[in-house]
Amino acid sequence: MLVTVARLGVDRTTNSPVIVLREAVGDRVLPVWIGAPEANAIAMAMQGVQPPRPITHDLLRHVLEGLGGELVRVAITAVRNSTYFAELLVRHGERELAAIDARPSDAIAVALRTSAPILVATSLLRSPDTEEPEAGDALDSNALRAHLEQLDPQDFGRFRP
Repeated sequence: MLVTVARLGVDRTTNSPVIVLREAVGDRVLPVWIGAPEANAIAMAMQGVQPPRPITHDLLRHVLEGLGGELVRVAITAVRNSTYFAELLVRHGERELAAIDARPSDAIAVALRTSAPILVATSLLRSPDTEEPEAGDALDSNALRAHLEQLDPQDFGRFRP
C-alpha cells in the first residue's frame, strides 16, 4: 500500500522519535519508532535542508546515481520480534532489479531524498484510533535536535512495538 509521511514527532511515553506513515488514499497508519540520527536525517529531508557535507543517506543516493542505478521504491515488509523490516528496490539497467535489506528509517530517509514511493505491507497498517503514539507536535530538525539533547541514554530502547 502506498503511504506518505504523515508526521515526525516524539512519543511522549517513551521520549523516542516516531515517524507516522499514512495511507496515500485512506486513513490507516503505521507508526515506527526510530533512532535519533535517522529522525534527524528524515527531518532534514522533509524540510529540504542540505547539509554542508553529505550524510550517509545522501551518500547512498550519490552512489546509486553514480553507478547508474535508480531507487524504484522502498517497502516496509514485515515486523518480527518487535523489529520492522524494509527493502530498497533498486533498478540498474533495463530490467535488473535488486532488493536490498534495510531498516525502515534508513529506507524512508533515502526515499525522501530520491522522491521514491514508500510502500507498506497492508497487514502492518492499522486504524488511526488503534494505539497510535501520543506524539507531540511535528518536529523540525532543530526542535528534534534540542529535544534529543535533553534525553538520557537509558531513554532509548525502552519501547517495544
